[in-house]
Amino acid sequence: MGKDKIRRFAAIKTYSNVFEPVIGETFYMKGKWKADYFKNEHPLVLELGCGKGEYSVGMARKFRYKNFIGVDIKGARMFIGATEAIEENLNNVGFLRTKIDFINDCFEANEIDEIWLTFSDPQPKKPNKRLSSAVFIDRYKKMLKPGALIHLKTDSDLLYDFTMEEIATHGYELLFSSNDLYAESTSNISEELSDILPIKTHYEKLFTAKGAIIKYCCFKVN
Repeated sequence: MGKDKIRRFAAIKTYSNVFEPVIGETFYMKGKWKADYFKNEHPLVLELGCGKGEYSVGMARKFRYKNFIGVDIKGARMFIGATEAIEENLNNVGFLRTKIDFINDCFEANEIDEIWLTFSDPQPKKPNKRLSSAVFIDRYKKMLKPGALIHLKTDSDLLYDFTMEEIATHGYELLFSSNDLYAESTSNISEELSDILPIKTHYEKLFTAKGAIIKYCCFKVN
C-alpha cells in the first residue's frame, strides 16, 4: 500500500463524518442517523458506491434540506469527499465505509428516503452483483420508505438495459428514463434533477470526454 493511501486511511479514522462499522455486525447508528448524527428530520439520501463522494458532496451543497450519506468500501477514495465536506462545513453529509452487501446492518426499516446509484460497476459476468439486481433491491426494500426513489446514472449500456429489464420483470414503477440523458429535452426533466445533472463524478468526466453517452432512470420499488 502506498504512503498516500496509508495517510488517507489514517486520516478518515479521525474524521467525525466518516463511519466504519464492523462487517457483519449491527451498527450502533442503525435507526439513529437523523437523531444522533444529522440532528434533524430531513430526508435521508444514500449514494451507494460513492467513490470519491462527488455526488454526495455535490447534492449536499445544493440541497441543504436533505441529509446525504455516501457509502463505499474504498476509504482512500472516500477521503476526498469527506475532506471537502469538512473544509466546507457541510453538516448534512456523512460517509459510511462498508460493503453494500451488508447495508441492512446499518439502516433501519423506513429510514431511507432516496437512493442514488452513480456509475456503479456493471459487473459483466456477475449479474447478481449489480447494484440494481433483485438481490440488492430486496435489501434496499428493507430500509426504504414507501414511495422512495431509486436513481441510476451510468455510461454502461449493459447496466442500463439490465436495470430496465429488472424494472419490467419485477413490476417496479418507472418514473423517468433516458438512454441519452444530456440530449433529453429539459421539459421532460424535473427542476430538482436539472439542479443535480451538472454534478459529475470523476468517472463520468472521463467517460464523457471519450464520447460515452450517459443513461439515467428513476423508479420506485415499494
